[in-house]
Amino acid sequence: MKRWITGFIVVSSMVVTTSAYAQETAPGPGKVEVTIIPGGATFVSKKGTVPGFGNYDLGGAVSRNFSQVVGVEGEVGASLGITQNLTPQFGLTTSQRTPNMLSYSGNVVVNAPGHALVPFATGGIGGLTVYNRPTLGITSANTFLTGNLGGGVKWFAENGRWGLRGDYRFEAVRSNKTAPVFFGQNARYANRIYAGVIINAVR
Repeated sequence: MKRWITGFIVVSSMVVTTSAYAQETAPGPGKVEVTIIPGGATFVSKKGTVPGFGNYDLGGAVSRNFSQVVGVEGEVGASLGITQNLTPQFGLTTSQRTPNMLSYSGNVVVNAPGHALVPFATGGIGGLTVYNRPTLGITSANTFLTGNLGGGVKWFAENGRWGLRGDYRFEAVRSNKTAPVFFGQNARYANRIYAGVIINAVR
């Protein structure tokens, strides 16, 4: 009888331990996710006679998931200006370097229930700082209120410790009548895409 009880306890312990380990390492969003963004792009749409342009993006984000479905995320991104052809108000095509920008936002993230492959939707508000570029008439830094809405998909490795992420955002930038003509006097809209590496800091 004692041997039977001992055997039952040992087997039960192994099952519980295996189950806990499986839950700990199962693929999917962790309680805290850190996303490293090594590459992406922002495409600002044309507005009237003011040209559209594209910038190279990098940055990072930290998410706190309250469950496998709902979480919040703070994101910071640097949008680096690149030299490209712009068509200013006077109609001539010129090659200019676009301004550097810094974006920061707080978002709600809704993950679709799943395992290794997790589609998600997200949206929130934040700010965008556009830095000076005198050749474009931007002589000082200007900050604007922004809103974003989008989504994407996350993929997690079997060990549940890391993954990959593809993200799309539609962004709206609130106008400011005192801003430079090149950017900010009218509401502007942008499309942003990026790829990132996810680290599940807390499972």
